Amino acid sequence: MSKIYFLLILIISFLNLHAQTIDEIRQDHHNYIWGQGSGATLKKADQEALAMLINQISVMVESEFEQFTEEERSNNEFDLKEKVNSVIKTYSNATLHNTERIVISNEPDAKVFRYIRRDDVNKVFEERENKIINFIGHAGKAEKQIRIADALRYYYSALILLKSHPNCNSIEFKDDKGDQYLLISWIPARISELFSQIAYQVKEIRDGDNMKTVFLYISYRGKPVMNFDYSFWDGRDWTNLYSAKNGEGIMEYYGLNAKGRQQAWIKAEYMCENMARIDDELGNVMEQIDPVPFRRSHYNLRLEIPEEMVEVNETPVNTNIASVQISEEYNDVITQVTQAIEKRQYQNVNRLFTSDGYEMFTKLVAYGKATILSKPDLKMYRFNDEIMCRSIRMAFNFENNYKKFVEDVVFHFTEQGKIESISFGLSGTALKSILENNTWGEVDRLVLINFLEHFKTAYALERIDYIESIFADDALIITGYVVKIKAGVENKYLNNQIVRYNRQTKQQYIRNLKYSFDSKEYINIQFEESEVRKGGAGGEIYGVRIKQNYHSANYGDTGYLFLIVDLGEPQLPVIHVRTWQPDKTGGAKIYGLSDF
Repeated sequence: MSKIYFLLILIISFLNLHAQTIDEIRQDHHNYIWGQGSGATLKKADQEALAMLINQISVMVESEFEQFTEEERSNNEFDLKEKVNSVIKTYSNATLHNTERIVISNEPDAKVFRYIRRDDVNKVFEERENKIINFIGHAGKAEKQIRIADALRYYYSALILLKSHPNCNSIEFKDDKGDQYLLISWIPARISELFSQIAYQVKEIRDGDNMKTVFLYISYRGKPVMNFDYSFWDGRDWTNLYSAKNGEGIMEYYGLNAKGRQQAWIKAEYMCENMARIDDELGNVMEQIDPVPFRRSHYNLRLEIPEEMVEVNETPVNTNIASVQISEEYNDVITQVTQAIEKRQYQNVNRLFTSDGYEMFTKLVAYGKATILSKPDLKMYRFNDEIMCRSIRMAFNFENNYKKFVEDVVFHFTEQGKIESISFGLSGTALKSILENNTWGEVDRLVLINFLEHFKTAYALERIDYIESIFADDALIITGYVVKIKAGVENKYLNNQIVRYNRQTKQQYIRNLKYSFDSKEYINIQFEESEVRKGGAGGEIYGVRIKQNYHSANYGDTGYLFLIVDLGEPQLPVIHVRTWQPDKTGGAKIYGLSDF
Protein backbone atom coordinates (compact mmCIF):
# COMPACT_ATOMS: atom_id res chain seq x y z
CA MET A 1 0.00 0.00 0.00
CA SER A 2 2.83 2.36 0.87
CA LYS A 3 4.41 1.70 -2.57
CA ILE A 4 1.16 2.66 -4.35
CA TYR A 5 0.88 5.80 -2.24
CA PHE A 6 4.49 6.73 -3.06
CA LEU A 7 3.86 6.29 -6.81
CA LEU A 8 0.75 8.49 -6.64
CA ILE A 9 2.78 11.21 -4.92
CA LEU A 10 5.42 11.00 -7.69
CA ILE A 11 2.79 11.21 -10.45
CA ILE A 12 1.06 14.21 -8.82
CA SER A 13 4.43 15.92 -8.34
CA PHE A 14 5.35 15.28 -11.98
CA LEU A 15 2.02 16.66 -13.22
CA ASN A 16 2.40 19.77 -11.07
CA LEU A 17 5.94 20.28 -12.31
CA HIS A 18 4.74 19.72 -15.89
CA ALA A 19 1.91 22.25 -15.55
CA GLN A 20 4.17 24.67 -13.79
CA THR A 21 6.69 24.44 -16.65
CA ILE A 22 4.05 25.31 -19.25
CA ASP A 23 2.81 28.16 -17.09
CA GLU A 24 6.34 29.50 -16.72
CA ILE A 25 6.88 29.36 -20.48
CA ARG A 26 3.64 31.21 -21.13
CA GLN A 27 4.63 34.02 -18.80
CA ASP A 28 8.27 34.26 -19.89
CA HIS A 29 7.69 36.37 -23.03
CA HIS A 30 11.28 37.54 -22.96
CA ASN A 31 12.73 34.08 -23.57
CA TYR A 32 10.00 31.94 -25.16
CA ILE A 33 7.52 31.90 -28.04
CA TRP A 34 4.72 29.36 -27.79
CA GLY A 35 1.51 28.08 -29.28
CA GLN A 36 -1.26 25.79 -28.05
CA GLY A 37 -3.84 23.82 -29.99
CA SER A 38 -6.71 21.44 -29.38
CA GLY A 39 -8.56 18.93 -31.49
CA ALA A 40 -10.10 15.48 -31.75
CA THR A 41 -6.69 14.05 -32.70
CA LEU A 42 -3.15 14.81 -31.65
CA LYS A 43 -2.30 15.69 -35.26
CA LYS A 44 -5.08 18.26 -35.44
CA ALA A 45 -4.10 19.75 -32.08
CA ASP A 46 -0.44 19.85 -33.11
CA GLN A 47 -1.25 21.65 -36.37
CA GLU A 48 -3.20 24.27 -34.47
CA ALA A 49 -0.35 24.73 -31.97
CA LEU A 50 2.17 25.11 -34.81
CA ALA A 51 -0.05 27.64 -36.59
CA MET A 52 -0.20 29.73 -33.41
CA LEU A 53 3.56 29.39 -32.91
CA ILE A 54 4.26 30.44 -36.49
CA ASN A 55 2.00 33.45 -36.08
CA GLN A 56 3.95 34.49 -32.97
CA ILE A 57 7.28 34.12 -34.81
CA SER A 58 5.86 36.17 -37.68
CA VAL A 59 4.99 38.99 -35.28
CA MET A 60 8.48 38.79 -33.80
CA VAL A 61 10.32 39.11 -37.13
CA GLU A 62 7.78 41.16 -39.14
CA SER A 63 9.64 44.43 -38.70
CA GLU A 64 12.85 42.75 -39.87
CA PHE A 65 11.34 41.78 -43.24
CA GLU A 66 12.38 45.09 -44.72
CA GLN A 67 11.94 44.02 -48.33
CA PHE A 68 8.23 43.36 -47.72
CA THR A 69 7.62 46.57 -45.80
CA GLU A 70 9.22 48.52 -48.66
CA GLU A 71 7.63 46.65 -51.56
CA GLU A 72 4.19 46.37 -50.04
CA ARG A 73 3.86 49.57 -48.04
CA SER A 74 0.97 50.54 -50.29
CA ASN A 75 -0.94 47.44 -49.18
CA ASN A 76 -2.80 47.27 -45.91
CA GLU A 77 -1.28 45.90 -42.73
CA PHE A 78 -3.30 42.67 -42.92
CA ASP A 79 -1.81 41.79 -46.32
CA LEU A 80 1.69 42.41 -45.00
CA LYS A 81 1.13 40.16 -41.98
CA GLU A 82 -0.23 37.41 -44.23
CA LYS A 83 2.79 37.69 -46.51
CA VAL A 84 5.28 37.39 -43.65
CA ASN A 85 3.27 34.55 -42.15
CA SER A 86 3.35 32.64 -45.45
CA VAL A 87 7.12 32.99 -45.69
CA ILE A 88 7.63 31.83 -42.11
CA LYS A 89 5.61 28.72 -42.98
CA THR A 90 8.36 27.72 -45.41
CA TYR A 91 10.53 27.18 -42.35
CA SER A 92 7.79 25.24 -40.59
CA ASN A 93 7.96 22.45 -43.16
CA ALA A 94 11.33 21.46 -41.75
CA THR A 95 12.84 23.05 -38.68
CA LEU A 96 9.77 24.43 -36.92
CA HIS A 97 8.11 21.03 -36.90
CA ASN A 98 10.92 20.02 -34.56
CA THR A 99 10.29 22.60 -31.88
CA GLU A 100 9.64 21.30 -28.38
CA ARG A 101 6.25 19.65 -27.92
CA ILE A 102 4.26 18.81 -24.79
CA VAL A 103 1.08 16.77 -24.97
CA ILE A 104 -1.23 18.24 -22.33
CA SER A 105 -4.05 15.75 -22.93
CA ASN A 106 -4.58 12.85 -25.30
CA GLU A 107 -7.33 11.99 -27.78
CA PRO A 108 -10.26 12.43 -28.14
CA ASP A 109 -9.83 15.78 -26.36
CA ALA A 110 -6.22 16.34 -27.44
CA LYS A 111 -4.26 19.42 -26.39
CA VAL A 112 -0.71 20.15 -27.57
CA PHE A 113 1.71 22.82 -26.46
CA ARG A 114 4.59 23.92 -28.76
CA TYR A 115 7.38 26.29 -27.80
CA ILE A 116 10.79 27.55 -28.84
CA ARG A 117 13.36 29.80 -27.20
CA ARG A 118 13.66 33.20 -28.85
CA ASP A 119 17.42 32.68 -29.16
CA ASP A 120 16.79 29.47 -31.09
CA VAL A 121 14.61 31.28 -33.64
CA ASN A 122 17.79 32.91 -34.90
CA LYS A 123 19.34 29.45 -35.36
CA VAL A 124 16.45 28.57 -37.63
CA PHE A 125 17.31 31.53 -39.86
CA GLU A 126 21.05 30.82 -39.65
CA GLU A 127 20.49 27.46 -41.33
CA ARG A 128 18.86 29.14 -44.32
CA GLU A 129 21.66 31.71 -44.48
CA ASN A 130 24.19 28.85 -44.63
CA LYS A 131 22.26 27.33 -47.53
CA ILE A 132 22.30 30.66 -49.37
CA ILE A 133 26.07 30.95 -49.03
CA ASN A 134 26.44 27.31 -50.10
CA PHE A 135 24.42 27.96 -53.28
CA ILE A 136 26.59 30.98 -54.09
CA GLY A 137 29.69 28.82 -53.78
CA HIS A 138 28.23 26.30 -56.24
CA ALA A 139 27.29 29.12 -58.61
CA GLY A 140 30.79 30.60 -58.59
CA LYS A 141 32.37 27.24 -59.33
CA ALA A 142 29.92 26.59 -62.17
CA GLU A 143 30.60 30.04 -63.64
CA LYS A 144 34.36 29.38 -63.72
CA GLN A 145 33.70 26.12 -65.56
CA ILE A 146 31.31 27.94 -67.95
CA ARG A 147 28.39 25.77 -66.80
CA ILE A 148 26.10 28.76 -67.21
CA ALA A 149 22.82 26.84 -66.72
CA ASP A 150 24.09 25.65 -63.33
CA ALA A 151 25.51 29.06 -62.38
CA LEU A 152 22.22 30.85 -63.11
CA ARG A 153 20.04 28.37 -61.25
CA TYR A 154 22.28 28.46 -58.17
CA TYR A 155 22.50 32.28 -58.11
CA TYR A 156 18.74 32.64 -58.59
CA SER A 157 17.98 29.99 -55.95
CA ALA A 158 20.22 31.87 -53.52
CA LEU A 159 18.38 35.12 -54.32
CA ILE A 160 14.93 33.61 -53.71
CA LEU A 161 16.04 32.03 -50.42
CA LEU A 162 17.62 35.35 -49.43
CA LYS A 163 14.33 37.17 -49.94
CA SER A 164 12.72 34.73 -47.49
CA HIS A 165 15.22 35.66 -44.76
CA PRO A 166 14.25 38.41 -42.30
CA ASN A 167 17.78 39.84 -42.44
CA CYS A 168 18.00 39.76 -46.22
CA ASN A 169 19.09 43.41 -46.46
CA SER A 170 22.07 42.95 -44.16
CA ILE A 171 23.56 39.54 -45.06
CA GLU A 172 27.01 40.01 -46.54
CA PHE A 173 29.22 37.95 -48.82
CA LYS A 174 33.01 37.97 -49.08
CA ASP A 175 34.42 37.24 -52.55
CA ASP A 176 37.73 35.59 -53.47
CA LYS A 177 39.55 38.93 -53.15
CA GLY A 178 38.28 39.48 -49.62
CA ASP A 179 35.88 42.30 -50.58
CA GLN A 180 32.49 42.26 -48.86
CA TYR A 181 29.15 42.98 -50.50
CA LEU A 182 25.51 43.01 -49.47
CA LEU A 183 23.94 39.97 -51.09
CA ILE A 184 20.61 41.66 -51.78
CA SER A 185 22.32 43.86 -54.37
CA TRP A 186 25.30 41.65 -55.27
CA ILE A 187 23.33 38.58 -56.48
CA PRO A 188 21.08 40.47 -58.96
CA ALA A 189 24.15 42.32 -60.25
CA ARG A 190 25.99 39.00 -60.67
CA ILE A 191 23.05 37.46 -62.57
CA SER A 192 22.76 40.53 -64.81
CA GLU A 193 26.50 40.38 -65.50
CA LEU A 194 26.18 36.76 -66.61
CA PHE A 195 23.40 37.68 -69.01
CA SER A 196 25.42 40.56 -70.44
CA GLN A 197 28.32 38.24 -71.31
CA ILE A 198 26.23 35.65 -73.17
CA ALA A 199 26.40 35.91 -76.98
CA TYR A 200 24.39 34.14 -79.70
CA GLN A 201 25.47 33.51 -83.27
CA VAL A 202 23.52 31.88 -86.09
CA LYS A 203 25.72 29.13 -87.53
CA GLU A 204 23.36 27.54 -90.01
CA ILE A 205 19.75 27.73 -91.20
CA ARG A 206 17.96 24.78 -92.76
CA ASP A 207 14.62 25.31 -94.49
CA GLY A 208 12.49 22.18 -94.94
CA ASP A 209 8.88 21.34 -95.61
CA ASN A 210 6.91 23.52 -93.19
CA MET A 211 9.95 23.69 -90.92
CA LYS A 212 12.90 25.98 -90.26
CA THR A 213 15.82 24.82 -88.13
CA VAL A 214 18.28 27.39 -86.81
CA PHE A 215 21.60 26.22 -85.40
CA LEU A 216 23.18 28.46 -82.77
CA TYR A 217 26.58 28.97 -81.25
CA ILE A 218 26.23 30.24 -77.68
CA SER A 219 29.23 31.59 -75.81
CA TYR A 220 30.09 33.23 -72.50
CA ARG A 221 32.96 35.71 -72.43
CA GLY A 222 34.03 34.37 -75.83
CA LYS A 223 34.08 30.70 -74.76
CA PRO A 224 31.45 28.07 -75.59
CA VAL A 225 29.00 27.44 -72.77
CA MET A 226 29.35 23.97 -71.27
CA ASN A 227 25.61 24.03 -70.57
CA PHE A 228 22.89 26.62 -71.00
CA ASP A 229 19.08 26.39 -70.88
CA TYR A 230 16.80 28.62 -72.94
CA SER A 231 13.44 28.85 -74.66
CA PHE A 232 12.33 30.90 -77.68
CA TRP A 233 9.16 32.43 -79.10
CA ASP A 234 7.77 30.07 -81.75
CA GLY A 235 5.13 32.51 -83.00
CA ARG A 236 2.41 31.46 -80.58
CA ASP A 237 4.10 30.77 -77.25
CA TRP A 238 7.41 30.27 -75.53
CA THR A 239 8.75 26.78 -76.20
CA ASN A 240 9.74 24.19 -73.65
CA LEU A 241 13.34 24.40 -72.50
CA TYR A 242 16.20 23.62 -74.85
CA SER A 243 19.58 22.69 -73.38
CA ALA A 244 22.74 23.80 -75.20
CA LYS A 245 25.95 21.85 -74.71
CA ASN A 246 29.51 22.85 -75.53
CA GLY A 247 28.23 25.99 -77.23
CA GLU A 248 25.74 24.33 -79.58
CA GLY A 249 22.01 25.06 -79.51
CA ILE A 250 19.04 24.80 -81.82
CA MET A 251 15.71 26.51 -82.58
CA GLU A 252 12.93 24.82 -84.53
CA TYR A 253 9.96 26.58 -86.16
CA TYR A 254 7.01 24.78 -87.73
CA GLY A 255 4.22 25.56 -90.18
CA LEU A 256 3.31 29.18 -90.80
CA ASN A 257 5.68 30.30 -88.04
CA ALA A 258 8.61 29.00 -90.08
CA LYS A 259 7.92 30.89 -93.30
CA GLY A 260 9.61 34.24 -93.78
CA ARG A 261 10.84 34.41 -90.20
CA GLN A 262 13.75 36.83 -89.89
CA GLN A 263 13.85 37.56 -86.18
CA ALA A 264 14.14 35.38 -83.08
CA TRP A 265 13.34 36.11 -79.45
CA ILE A 266 15.29 34.02 -76.98
CA LYS A 267 14.82 33.81 -73.22
CA ALA A 268 17.53 32.43 -70.95
CA GLU A 269 16.24 30.11 -68.23
CA TYR A 270 17.21 31.06 -64.69
CA MET A 271 14.17 30.41 -62.48
CA CYS A 272 15.31 26.85 -61.72
CA GLU A 273 11.85 25.25 -61.64
CA ASN A 274 13.42 21.80 -62.07
CA MET A 275 15.74 22.43 -59.13
CA ALA A 276 12.73 23.49 -57.04
CA ARG A 277 11.12 20.12 -57.75
CA ILE A 278 14.17 18.40 -56.26
CA ASP A 279 14.61 20.70 -53.25
CA ASP A 280 11.41 20.85 -51.19
CA GLU A 281 12.56 23.83 -49.15
CA LEU A 282 13.36 25.85 -52.25
CA GLY A 283 10.07 24.82 -53.85
CA ASN A 284 8.10 26.00 -50.83
CA VAL A 285 9.89 29.35 -50.82
CA MET A 286 9.34 29.87 -54.56
CA GLU A 287 5.60 29.43 -54.02
CA GLN A 288 5.61 32.33 -51.53
CA ILE A 289 8.18 34.75 -52.96
CA ASP A 290 7.31 36.70 -56.09
CA PRO A 291 9.62 35.81 -59.01
CA VAL A 292 12.39 38.29 -59.81
CA PRO A 293 12.38 39.31 -63.51
CA PHE A 294 15.62 40.04 -65.36
CA ARG A 295 15.21 42.01 -68.57
CA ARG A 296 18.65 41.01 -69.75
CA SER A 297 17.52 37.38 -69.92
CA HIS A 298 15.67 38.25 -73.17
CA TYR A 299 17.55 38.54 -76.46
CA ASN A 300 16.61 39.54 -79.99
CA LEU A 301 18.53 37.84 -82.78
CA ARG A 302 18.38 38.32 -86.53
CA LEU A 303 18.07 35.00 -88.33
CA GLU A 304 20.94 35.47 -90.72
CA ILE A 305 24.42 34.03 -90.87
CA PRO A 306 26.98 36.81 -90.31
CA GLU A 307 29.61 37.30 -93.01
CA GLU A 308 32.28 36.88 -90.37
CA MET A 309 31.68 34.72 -87.34
CA VAL A 310 32.85 36.23 -84.07
CA GLU A 311 36.01 34.46 -82.98
CA VAL A 312 35.39 32.08 -80.11
CA ASN A 313 38.29 31.49 -77.74
CA GLU A 314 37.90 27.84 -76.91
CA THR A 315 40.49 26.71 -74.38
CA PRO A 316 42.15 23.59 -75.79
CA VAL A 317 42.28 20.45 -73.67
CA ASN A 318 45.83 19.17 -73.24
CA THR A 319 45.11 15.49 -73.89
CA ASN A 320 48.54 14.09 -74.79
CA ILE A 321 46.55 11.47 -76.68
CA ALA A 322 47.27 11.17 -80.35
CA SER A 323 44.35 10.80 -82.74
CA VAL A 324 44.72 8.54 -85.76
CA GLN A 325 44.20 9.53 -89.37
CA ILE A 326 40.53 9.40 -90.38
CA SER A 327 40.25 6.97 -93.26
CA GLU A 328 37.70 7.51 -95.99
CA GLU A 329 36.05 4.22 -94.98
CA TYR A 330 35.18 5.42 -91.46
CA ASN A 331 34.29 8.90 -92.66
CA ASP A 332 31.90 7.46 -95.25
CA VAL A 333 30.18 5.29 -92.62
CA ILE A 334 29.56 8.30 -90.34
CA THR A 335 28.23 10.32 -93.29
CA GLN A 336 25.74 7.58 -94.16
CA VAL A 337 24.62 7.26 -90.54
CA THR A 338 24.02 11.01 -90.13
CA GLN A 339 22.05 11.10 -93.38
CA ALA A 340 19.92 8.16 -92.21
CA ILE A 341 19.15 10.01 -88.98
CA GLU A 342 18.25 13.22 -90.79
CA LYS A 343 15.97 11.38 -93.26
CA ARG A 344 14.59 8.96 -90.63
CA GLN A 345 15.65 6.04 -92.87
CA TYR A 346 17.39 3.93 -90.26
CA GLN A 347 17.06 0.54 -91.93
CA ASN A 348 19.25 1.76 -94.81
CA VAL A 349 22.37 1.64 -92.59
CA ASN A 350 21.78 -1.71 -90.89
CA ARG A 351 24.70 -3.23 -92.79
CA LEU A 352 27.11 -0.70 -91.23
CA PHE A 353 26.61 -2.09 -87.71
CA THR A 354 27.22 -5.29 -85.85
CA SER A 355 24.01 -6.84 -84.48
CA ASP A 356 24.65 -5.37 -81.00
CA GLY A 357 25.64 -2.04 -82.52
CA TYR A 358 22.46 -1.77 -84.56
CA GLU A 359 20.34 -2.62 -81.53
CA MET A 360 21.98 0.30 -79.69
CA PHE A 361 21.48 2.53 -82.73
CA THR A 362 17.74 1.81 -82.87
CA LYS A 363 17.48 2.56 -79.13
CA LEU A 364 19.40 5.79 -79.73
CA VAL A 365 17.08 7.10 -82.42
CA ALA A 366 14.08 5.96 -80.34
CA TYR A 367 15.48 7.73 -77.24
CA GLY A 368 14.14 11.05 -78.46
CA LYS A 369 13.50 12.70 -81.79
CA ALA A 370 17.15 12.97 -82.73
CA THR A 371 18.37 16.02 -84.66
CA ILE A 372 21.93 16.42 -85.96
CA LEU A 373 23.13 19.78 -84.64
CA SER A 374 26.24 20.43 -86.68
CA LYS A 375 28.59 19.02 -89.26
CA PRO A 376 30.81 16.59 -87.39
CA ASP A 377 34.41 17.57 -86.64
CA LEU A 378 35.48 13.98 -86.18
CA LYS A 379 38.51 12.69 -84.33
CA MET A 380 39.50 9.03 -84.30
CA TYR A 381 41.38 7.29 -81.48
CA ARG A 382 42.73 3.76 -81.54
CA PHE A 383 41.59 1.99 -78.41
CA ASN A 384 42.74 -1.62 -78.00
CA ASP A 385 41.13 -3.48 -80.92
CA GLU A 386 38.66 -0.78 -81.85
CA ILE A 387 38.46 2.77 -83.17
CA MET A 388 36.70 5.42 -81.07
CA CYS A 389 35.11 8.12 -83.25
CA ARG A 390 34.33 11.40 -81.43
CA SER A 391 31.75 12.80 -81.97
CA ILE A 392 28.40 13.87 -83.51
CA ARG A 393 26.34 16.40 -81.57
CA MET A 394 22.63 15.61 -81.45
CA ALA A 395 19.55 17.06 -79.78
CA PHE A 396 16.89 14.77 -78.30
CA ASN A 397 13.27 15.68 -77.69
CA PHE A 398 10.57 13.82 -75.74
CA GLU A 399 6.78 13.96 -75.95
CA ASN A 400 6.13 14.82 -72.30
CA ASN A 401 9.42 16.48 -71.43
CA TYR A 402 9.80 20.15 -70.66
CA LYS A 403 13.43 20.11 -71.80
CA LYS A 404 15.37 19.19 -74.93
CA PHE A 405 18.78 17.62 -74.28
CA VAL A 406 21.98 17.84 -76.31
CA GLU A 407 24.47 14.98 -76.35
CA ASP A 408 27.80 14.26 -78.06
CA VAL A 409 27.37 10.81 -79.62
CA VAL A 410 30.50 8.65 -79.83
CA PHE A 411 30.78 5.71 -82.26
CA HIS A 412 32.97 2.67 -81.64
CA PHE A 413 34.21 0.70 -84.65
CA THR A 414 35.57 -2.82 -84.95
CA GLU A 415 38.78 -3.32 -86.88
CA GLN A 416 36.57 -4.53 -89.73
CA GLY A 417 35.01 -1.05 -89.93
CA LYS A 418 31.58 -1.81 -88.44
CA ILE A 419 29.97 0.16 -85.60
CA GLU A 420 29.76 -2.15 -82.58
CA SER A 421 28.56 0.30 -79.91
CA ILE A 422 27.39 3.87 -79.33
CA SER A 423 27.83 6.06 -76.25
CA PHE A 424 26.98 9.56 -75.03
CA GLY A 425 30.15 11.58 -74.51
CA LEU A 426 31.14 13.07 -71.17
CA SER A 427 30.67 16.79 -70.60
CA GLY A 428 33.60 19.06 -71.35
CA THR A 429 34.28 19.49 -67.62
CA ALA A 430 34.31 15.77 -66.84
CA LEU A 431 36.28 14.92 -69.98
CA LYS A 432 38.90 17.55 -69.26
CA SER A 433 39.42 16.33 -65.68
CA ILE A 434 40.43 12.90 -67.04
CA LEU A 435 42.26 13.86 -70.23
CA GLU A 436 44.53 16.36 -68.50
CA ASN A 437 45.58 13.93 -65.77
CA ASN A 438 49.10 13.10 -66.93
CA THR A 439 49.76 10.73 -64.03
CA TRP A 440 48.18 7.98 -66.13
CA GLY A 441 49.14 6.79 -69.54
CA GLU A 442 47.13 7.26 -72.70
CA VAL A 443 45.48 3.85 -72.52
CA ASP A 444 44.40 4.31 -68.90
CA ARG A 445 42.65 7.57 -69.71
CA LEU A 446 40.85 6.13 -72.73
CA VAL A 447 39.78 3.13 -70.65
CA LEU A 448 38.22 5.42 -68.03
CA ILE A 449 36.49 7.61 -70.62
CA ASN A 450 35.16 4.57 -72.45
CA PHE A 451 33.81 3.02 -69.24
CA LEU A 452 32.10 6.19 -67.92
CA GLU A 453 30.51 7.01 -71.26
CA HIS A 454 29.13 3.51 -71.71
CA PHE A 455 27.97 3.54 -68.08
CA LYS A 456 25.89 6.72 -68.40
CA THR A 457 24.58 5.64 -71.82
CA ALA A 458 23.38 2.29 -70.47
CA TYR A 459 20.94 4.10 -68.17
CA ALA A 460 19.73 6.46 -70.91
CA LEU A 461 19.13 3.61 -73.40
CA GLU A 462 17.85 1.28 -70.66
CA ARG A 463 20.42 -1.42 -71.42
CA ILE A 464 19.49 -3.56 -68.44
CA ASP A 465 21.46 -6.60 -69.70
CA TYR A 466 24.65 -4.53 -69.97
CA ILE A 467 24.18 -3.00 -66.52
CA GLU A 468 23.60 -6.45 -65.05
CA SER A 469 26.77 -7.76 -66.71
CA ILE A 470 29.09 -5.06 -65.31
CA PHE A 471 28.12 -5.45 -61.64
CA ALA A 472 29.93 -8.18 -59.72
CA ASP A 473 27.60 -10.80 -58.23
CA ASP A 474 28.69 -9.76 -54.72
CA ALA A 475 28.85 -6.01 -55.47
CA LEU A 476 28.26 -3.57 -52.61
CA ILE A 477 25.43 -1.38 -53.91
CA ILE A 478 24.25 1.52 -51.76
CA THR A 479 21.45 3.77 -52.94
CA GLY A 480 20.42 6.86 -51.03
CA TYR A 481 17.60 9.33 -50.72
CA VAL A 482 16.99 12.37 -48.53
CA VAL A 483 14.33 12.20 -45.82
CA LYS A 484 13.12 14.67 -43.21
CA ILE A 485 13.84 13.78 -39.61
CA LYS A 486 12.66 14.81 -36.21
CA ALA A 487 15.37 16.85 -34.59
CA GLY A 488 17.09 15.63 -31.47
CA VAL A 489 19.10 17.44 -28.87
CA GLU A 490 22.26 17.34 -30.96
CA ASN A 491 20.82 18.28 -34.34
CA LYS A 492 17.82 20.42 -33.47
CA TYR A 493 18.63 23.23 -35.87
CA LEU A 494 20.63 21.55 -38.58
CA ASN A 495 18.91 21.07 -41.93
CA ASN A 496 16.70 18.38 -40.38
CA GLN A 497 17.48 15.97 -43.17
CA ILE A 498 19.35 12.73 -43.32
CA VAL A 499 20.32 10.56 -46.21
CA ARG A 500 18.72 7.17 -45.78
CA TYR A 501 20.87 4.51 -47.38
CA ASN A 502 19.66 1.17 -48.66
CA ARG A 503 22.14 -1.59 -49.19
CA GLN A 504 20.94 -3.78 -52.02
CA THR A 505 22.05 -7.02 -53.52
CA LYS A 506 22.75 -7.07 -57.23
CA GLN A 507 19.45 -8.88 -57.82
CA GLN A 508 17.49 -6.28 -55.83
CA TYR A 509 19.20 -3.39 -57.60
CA ILE A 510 18.53 -4.80 -61.08
CA ARG A 511 14.90 -5.57 -60.19
CA ASN A 512 14.33 -2.01 -58.94
CA LEU A 513 16.11 -0.60 -61.98
CA LYS A 514 13.82 -2.50 -64.33
CA TYR A 515 10.82 -1.02 -62.54
CA SER A 516 12.36 2.44 -62.82
CA PHE A 517 12.96 2.04 -66.56
CA ASP A 518 9.35 0.93 -67.09
CA SER A 519 7.96 3.98 -65.26
CA LYS A 520 10.00 6.68 -67.04
CA GLU A 521 9.81 8.08 -70.56
CA TYR A 522 13.49 8.94 -70.48
CA ILE A 523 16.57 9.10 -68.26
CA ASN A 524 19.38 11.57 -68.87
CA ILE A 525 22.57 11.61 -66.80
CA GLN A 526 25.16 14.37 -66.88
CA PHE A 527 28.55 14.01 -65.18
CA GLU A 528 30.39 17.11 -63.95
CA GLU A 529 33.74 17.29 -62.19
CA SER A 530 35.36 13.95 -61.41
CA GLU A 531 38.08 12.60 -59.17
CA VAL A 532 39.71 9.30 -60.06
CA ARG A 533 42.26 7.33 -58.04
CA LYS A 534 44.01 4.15 -59.01
CA GLY A 535 44.27 1.45 -56.37
CA GLY A 536 47.78 1.00 -54.99
CA ALA A 537 47.69 -2.79 -54.68
CA GLY A 538 48.41 -3.50 -58.32
CA GLY A 539 46.00 -4.35 -61.12
CA GLU A 540 43.56 -1.96 -62.74
CA ILE A 541 41.29 -1.12 -59.81
CA TYR A 542 39.96 2.45 -59.91
CA GLY A 543 37.99 4.55 -57.46
CA VAL A 544 35.81 6.99 -59.42
CA ARG A 545 33.95 9.80 -57.67
CA ILE A 546 31.94 11.99 -59.99
CA LYS A 547 29.22 14.57 -59.53
CA GLN A 548 26.06 13.37 -61.25
CA ASN A 549 22.99 15.29 -62.41
CA TYR A 550 20.13 12.84 -62.89
CA HIS A 551 17.05 13.85 -64.89
CA SER A 552 13.98 11.81 -65.74
CA ALA A 553 10.36 12.44 -66.64
CA ASN A 554 9.20 12.20 -63.02
CA TYR A 555 12.29 12.66 -60.86
CA GLY A 556 15.61 14.47 -60.64
CA ASP A 557 18.51 14.81 -58.23
CA THR A 558 22.11 15.94 -57.95
CA GLY A 559 24.71 14.07 -55.94
CA TYR A 560 28.01 12.25 -55.83
CA LEU A 561 28.35 8.82 -57.42
CA PHE A 562 31.24 6.66 -56.26
CA LEU A 563 32.37 3.49 -58.01
CA ILE A 564 35.12 0.96 -57.45
CA VAL A 565 35.63 -0.73 -60.78
CA ASP A 566 38.07 -3.29 -62.14
CA LEU A 567 39.14 -2.28 -65.65
CA GLY A 568 41.71 -5.01 -66.13
CA GLU A 569 39.69 -6.16 -69.14
CA PRO A 570 38.42 -2.88 -70.68
CA GLN A 571 35.65 -4.60 -72.63
CA LEU A 572 34.46 -6.43 -69.51
CA PRO A 573 34.47 -3.89 -66.65
CA VAL A 574 33.43 -5.14 -63.21
CA ILE A 575 31.89 -2.80 -60.62
CA HIS A 576 32.51 -3.94 -57.03
CA VAL A 577 31.15 -0.90 -55.17
CA ARG A 578 28.48 1.62 -56.14
CA THR A 579 27.33 4.35 -53.74
CA TRP A 580 25.40 7.59 -54.06
CA GLN A 581 25.07 10.50 -51.68
CA PRO A 582 24.10 14.18 -51.94
CA ASP A 583 26.52 17.09 -51.93
CA LYS A 584 28.75 17.82 -48.96
CA THR A 585 26.70 19.51 -46.27
CA GLY A 586 27.44 20.14 -42.67
CA GLY A 587 30.88 18.58 -42.97
CA ALA A 588 29.48 15.30 -44.30
CA LYS A 589 32.11 12.88 -45.58
CA ILE A 590 32.02 11.80 -49.20
CA TYR A 591 32.87 8.17 -49.93
CA GLY A 592 36.29 7.50 -51.43
CA LEU A 593 38.61 4.61 -52.30
CA SER A 594 40.16 4.59 -48.81
CA ASP A 595 36.76 3.77 -47.25
CA PHE A 596 36.75 0.33 -48.86
